[in-house]
Amino acid sequence: MRGHDIKLIAMDLDGTLTQHKSPLERECRDVLEELSHKFRLLMVCAGGCERVYKQMGGFPIDIIGFYGMQSSAVIDGAQVILDSQTVYNDKDDILIRAGMIRNEFGFNDYDGDSIEFHASGLITFPILGTKAQLDKKLAYDPDRLKRRHCYGRVQGVFSDYTVFIGGTSSFDIAPRPYCKLYAIDSYLRAAGLKREDAAYFGDDYGIGGNDRDLYESDIEFVCIDNYLDFPSKARQMFLG
Repeated sequence: MRGHDIKLIAMDLDGTLTQHKSPLERECRDVLEELSHKFRLLMVCAGGCERVYKQMGGFPIDIIGFYGMQSSAVIDGAQVILDSQTVYNDKDDILIRAGMIRNEFGFNDYDGDSIEFHASGLITFPILGTKAQLDKKLAYDPDRLKRRHCYGRVQGVFSDYTVFIGGTSSFDIAPRPYCKLYAIDSYLRAAGLKREDAAYFGDDYGIGGNDRDLYESDIEFVCIDNYLDFPSKARQMFLG
């Protein structure tokens, strides 16, 4: 580990610092505060910057959202959206493709809409639907095996996008070239930093995971298998 050389600590949120879409807990916030005195901090997330900032209770941190399609910073105590990209999607075509997957794998029992279209152009394919209850989503596929079973097929149907096993029961379908590695590389260039200056904490580093590209890169990657472990790992590696 190169903790003494690191200038930037980047992190995922859900599953790494918090339970899925749950508030940042006190101990984790305290550790982030300590880290902020020594390092530049960055969130690199699949969700939007405003949602991430709110989930973190307004913690002052740079955020990259939607796999690099959006970014924000906290200026004078308020979140400011610095960049917001919009990519066009043919919604009718996307819904037809999603229907093919639902019919093929029996995913036709869902609540709400079949697909969530984000303003950025990011697409969420929620197997349980856009209005599924959180407890059902958490219980659906905790080991990701159900989604890994059909991951290759979803990739094939959406071959012109990058597909991730996202959240607890969904797939994230991102317009190319957007992904977490693309996002952090762009941030590093703008900050005058290199990959060797950065470390990243993530939980979703398995096959199809949205942290996988960072895990396979030369950026120092810290695996988090339980978000409750983040404070102790962060203190041991970077605050000891």
